[in-house]
Amino acid sequence: MRKYFALILLGFILTGSAKAADLFVETESFSHKGGWVVDQQFMDLMGSPYLLAHGVGVPVADALTEVTFPEVGNYFVYVRTYNWTSPWKDGEGPGKFSLIVGGKKMLSPLGTEGSAWIWQFAGKVNIKSLKTILKLHDLTGFDGRCDAIYFTTEKEKVPPTEVKVLAAFRHKALGLPDVPSSAGKYDLVVVGAGIAGMSAAVSAARLGCKVALINDRPVVGGNNSSDIRVHLGGRIEAGKYKELGGLQKEFGPLKGGNAQPASYYEDQKKMDWLLKEKNVTLFINYRAIKVNKDGNRITSVVAQQIETGKESTFEAPLFSDCTGDGTIGYLAGADFRMGRESRDEFGESTAPEKADKLTMGASVQWYSVDNKKPSAFPEFNYGVNFNDKNAEKVMMGEWTWETGMNLDQIHDFERIRDYGMLVVYSNWSFLKNHMKENKQYNNRKLGWVAYVAGKRESRRLIGDYVLKEDDLVKNVAHEDASFTTTWTIDLHYPDPANTSNFAGKEFKSIAKHIAIYPYAVPYRCLYSRNIDNLFMAGRDISVTHVALGTVRVMRTTGMMGEVVGMAASICKKYNVNPRGVYTSHLDDLKVLMRQGVGGQEIPNNQQYNEGGTRKDKPVVK
Repeated sequence: MRKYFALILLGFILTGSAKAADLFVETESFSHKGGWVVDQQFMDLMGSPYLLAHGVGVPVADALTEVTFPEVGNYFVYVRTYNWTSPWKDGEGPGKFSLIVGGKKMLSPLGTEGSAWIWQFAGKVNIKSLKTILKLHDLTGFDGRCDAIYFTTEKEKVPPTEVKVLAAFRHKALGLPDVPSSAGKYDLVVVGAGIAGMSAAVSAARLGCKVALINDRPVVGGNNSSDIRVHLGGRIEAGKYKELGGLQKEFGPLKGGNAQPASYYEDQKKMDWLLKEKNVTLFINYRAIKVNKDGNRITSVVAQQIETGKESTFEAPLFSDCTGDGTIGYLAGADFRMGRESRDEFGESTAPEKADKLTMGASVQWYSVDNKKPSAFPEFNYGVNFNDKNAEKVMMGEWTWETGMNLDQIHDFERIRDYGMLVVYSNWSFLKNHMKENKQYNNRKLGWVAYVAGKRESRRLIGDYVLKEDDLVKNVAHEDASFTTTWTIDLHYPDPANTSNFAGKEFKSIAKHIAIYPYAVPYRCLYSRNIDNLFMAGRDISVTHVALGTVRVMRTTGMMGEVVGMAASICKKYNVNPRGVYTSHLDDLKVLMRQGVGGQEIPNNQQYNEGGTRKDKPVVK
């Protein structure tokens, strides 16, 4: 033992250094998160979930955890964070917070430097006890964010910033295994537990399939969850297969409306409904990050647990992409589209003359409440200026508060969400602090602002058939007609009035509605044309931009999910791919669509926003 110690000492004398001791801490793993929330929306962009101090202008309670250092001594401390208003204003941003290590406050404020995710130096600390408490202390309530904390005894040993290199560093620092653990083998793996994914999973399960349902948030319901708060649009019990949509009568909220109190969206009702299905295994807080393939078939999906970083492999002969963003299809190399097709490509009169990248945007909804007494709001001005002429003089903002239509809804999504929050705070600050006639706002305070943005459009995976405008307006019949869409062709564009005031920085939209007859969409829109065992349900199905305007509402996507679940059960029964259901077993699918998979005995007493469906009889051509 003495000889071993002497060798270490000799090595130190000869080289002038010894191996640095270090500790890497992911904040999403904190045992007590206080008022901070886990934000996983941008893992693909910046590499990790992180903690967000979303206090709507009021500092949130401290997050804390106990860590074990490898040794006592002096450590240099770095914090990975982001000055989130930097795209719009240079200088110190509003997302300020402090790090407290063992009772000592480090250099502060953090979250205020640079223009990208960086490792900000937080100072030097002497660790006297191996077990030490870390705290994140919010200073503003304006969305400070902290991804990770790194302690090292070696000065200027900063972790990498490039996302792929950082991922390898993170993997090693956390001691994660090189090979993901097995989460089991299933008949169907559904990724995404919005209304479409929930319905696909339960539909397949009730027809005899063993299903894994993977969701990257702690709540289910997608845009209809309390995180985002969008009503269920569209109508069930319509068209030829009136039993489709019956599942929604079992779990759907009984109240309607956008941007309403959290209770309206009945998160727990949806969760309980899923948990009681014996053939469905629900994996919440798991983010799908990789697919494994054999030729044109997916063999497994790898998902990362949000808070621990541990990876698991889900194997199945069938997969359904219900992510909205078409993430599984994208990772598998499925054909997809983004943006608007040209008018000539599909003969769509509503399409632009030339193809472009415009998409419908994402909404950060919000509302205020009467505080019954004067209520202050901090000054907030970070690059978007409001005045008496351009301010939105409103008490709440719902779907029309829409950002990112001219940006990439995948690669620019963090900026899109952040801009959505920035304009809400900036406008409210002007109304409260600077508008000349603002008496009606004196007692009001922000009651809720979303931090999870509600998307309408990104990738659309291409199937054996692409639904287009003519199908809808001419009521073209198809032999594989399945779920019925009832919403108008509802397409969103930047509001010209908003553009005149905020050119290039629009945050409001208008909608163009084209009324349609209830229309049965071909089954061929629900599976990939080049990935043999991939279904899709939700806003990522095989449609043009124009046709997406009608199928994207959630009651309709739920019916898509039911059809996918039915088709999956047929695939299992006959050992065929999704295309094989169309070519060889279409009659079996029609029988199941006539029968439905649930809800027959439940009255249809939910509130509807039907979106202007035409009620007269269609002219069949």
